[in-house]
Amino acid sequence: MSTQRGVATIDPAGVRAAYDEVADTYADHFTATEAESPLELGMIDLFCSLLEGQRRVLDAGCGAGRLLPHLAGRGCTVEGVDLSPGMVARARADHPEFPAQVASLDDLPHADDTFDGVFSWYSTIHTGDADLPGLITEMRRVLRPGGLLLLAFQTGTGVRDIAQAFREHGHEVELLRAHRSLEEVGARLTEQGMTSVARFDRLPLGTERDRQAVLIAREPAPEA
Repeated sequence: MSTQRGVATIDPAGVRAAYDEVADTYADHFTATEAESPLELGMIDLFCSLLEGQRRVLDAGCGAGRLLPHLAGRGCTVEGVDLSPGMVARARADHPEFPAQVASLDDLPHADDTFDGVFSWYSTIHTGDADLPGLITEMRRVLRPGGLLLLAFQTGTGVRDIAQAFREHGHEVELLRAHRSLEEVGARLTEQGMTSVARFDRLPLGTERDRQAVLIAREPAPEA
């Protein structure tokens, strides 16, 4: 990892290795929506309510799959992908009713225009600044015209090692997180032609150290 002139670079191989190592600890600790505030859950509900068509949703960076049942409970037909084979193994074991496969968010194994919504819940936070536009492009590729993209992330600047909690459980890993402002992420989406539908940026709650943001944007619909 390096930070030069505020530009974050993060090695995906290191992220994959860290999550493979901590997959069971993470999945045993976060089983459903324990980590989400009512505000976050409200944004998820809004995202689901705005979906059109068959409400087919890709949980892009599903981790151990804890939010797959939550999305399904709100009327979505959902499947997941994650970079970490360890996380996907837990998703398949804990939530076998939902398809989940190993894939990088910048190389999704789906055809163009497959999904009505792409749900990226804190899964872009391990992406370097130079790689973020390509990742957004790839998520847009699998999103049908008029579909919705949800991005959740911690705001701020720079890169931090957030692995201390895992080290306390005996995992000697390094896990890096990039911080960006809501305005910066919104501008990246606008540059690619998407339209902001809803957004919020809140102060830290409880033991959190950082502000949290959620942004929902719509892919352009075909011209009549």
